[in-house]
Amino acid sequence: MANTIGDLLIHEGLISAAQLAQALSCLKRDGAGLGDVLVSLGFLSSDQLSQFFQPVPQAPLKVADTGLSEAFLVDLLLKAAYLEAGTFSLQQISTTLSLPFSVIDELAQLVEIDQLVSVRSATGYSRATCAFELTRRGRERAEAALDTSRYVGAAPVPLKEYARALARQSVRQIEVDSAWIRHSLRHMVIGERMLHQLGPAFGSGRSIFFYGPPGTGKTSVAETLARALPGYVYIPQSIEVSGQVIRLFDPAIHFSAEDEVGEGPQLDLRMNLKHDPRWKRCRRPVVMVGGELTMDMLNLRYDTDARFYEAPIHMKAGNGVFILDDFGRQQVEPRQLLNRWIIPLERGTDFPALHTGLKFEIPFDQITVFCTNLKPGDLVDEAFLRRIRHKIQVQNQNEDEFKEILRRVCNMRGITYDAVVAEYLLETYYRKAGRPLTGSHPRDLMEHIMDRARFMKQTPRFTTESVDLAAASYFVEM
Repeated sequence: MANTIGDLLIHEGLISAAQLAQALSCLKRDGAGLGDVLVSLGFLSSDQLSQFFQPVPQAPLKVADTGLSEAFLVDLLLKAAYLEAGTFSLQQISTTLSLPFSVIDELAQLVEIDQLVSVRSATGYSRATCAFELTRRGRERAEAALDTSRYVGAAPVPLKEYARALARQSVRQIEVDSAWIRHSLRHMVIGERMLHQLGPAFGSGRSIFFYGPPGTGKTSVAETLARALPGYVYIPQSIEVSGQVIRLFDPAIHFSAEDEVGEGPQLDLRMNLKHDPRWKRCRRPVVMVGGELTMDMLNLRYDTDARFYEAPIHMKAGNGVFILDDFGRQQVEPRQLLNRWIIPLERGTDFPALHTGLKFEIPFDQITVFCTNLKPGDLVDEAFLRRIRHKIQVQNQNEDEFKEILRRVCNMRGITYDAVVAEYLLETYYRKAGRPLTGSHPRDLMEHIMDRARFMKQTPRFTTESVDLAAASYFVEM
């Protein structure tokens, strides 16, 4: 990744090749980030570095600015018009294709010259007031374009621009500190040893392997920190690769920051655009999969009817976090999954393949988190573990931590916490039984107490009697 970012800095004229070489030699020696080294050497200012790592895609003003061919965009416009029953306004198409009015107007003039569309009516002198319709030739070309690909939506972003954005928005340039870790996990009871491990792990922007007994909070910690990562990234709605379209934006994964503040892109004649509307400004994505993960989900999925692609699940986590929960319980062999990750984890690049066989390269920029309650030696070999930067063992809680979790659960449920009852629970069902203190037990036991109280139409109470009844229906003697 450092070389990719370095090449971009050279390409944009911010540093020279000689300066990059000097910075990379320092990088190997002191372990700091490339950007920090460049600033310390005086090759870049802090402002230049900040602007580089927080790019804003500029709105295209004309067809040439989109990075797409005229033929591709004309076909996309005609398909969108065809689905509007052949009659459309430029503003409609502008909204559908997520392109500024000036670009759509330029395309409309091209298709008018080729007699693919004609003006049906106008209520004023501005072209924005015109109603257009497809000619017979226009309909025929639209139908031919739909036979090739039924994709109609936001104009895609060229692969080159997407790869460039991935590198510049790298998750590895995020700066986190101890205060961020503690604040993000303030609702959880985490030991100091683990807190000191979590900071460097997430701050590295690399892979993490959580292992330990079930119910100890591995997944909760990973997801909490993933969703707390600071900053925003720009994600294209779709990508163009050799004339093929890959749909990337997924509203179930990508949460638009524009929606949060109510300032969506304004596709109007005044060019009031804060950025290229083909991109969405989002929080860093978090993707979590478990036992349902299959090898097919890690490959481009080609829809033979619609004739365009859906991005693989991990590609949607670009510039964010991909959490593989319950690792080892998938329908495919763990080693088969791991073989898929070895090259991306080691080299920082991935090579998706189109159904035509064409492979292309994109930066593999994500924090990949593996969570398992199985023995690591039964899942992976030393060669793979070597490629995972951080390994964190999550252990069962000690008694003080267990009591604190129990107290917090009671407070959250509006139930009075009783230290005597807590001691009874520990002595009766943990010390005597030799049962490990699992962090999820207080929550589960309290839910049993509340379920019974709701059924009995009583106020839930934390008593020795309620603990006995909850334990009787919760614990299983193996």
